[in-house]
Amino acid sequence: MSKTLEVRVECYAGYRDEETPRRFFIGEHEVVVKEVLDRWLAPDHRYFKVRANDESTYSLRHDVEHNRWQMTLFEAGKRRA
Repeated sequence: MSKTLEVRVECYAGYRDEETPRRFFIGEHEVVVKEVLDRWLAPDHRYFKVRANDESTYSLRHDVEHNRWQMTLFEAGKRRA
């Protein structure tokens, strides 16, 4: 069973009204989305794989019915010296 963490997400709704994450918060820590790497739809969820300003990769899942966001994957990025 995979662990998930609820997060607060701020989105941008483009001209087609598709919400895309722009930043999210893990507790008080703000993470800014630099790039959406992938996105896919499931019957009751939307998923986004993003690269953030900390160079880490995150997968975010949006439960559309309950308007709840969760982080389902975290891969630490390489820190620059």
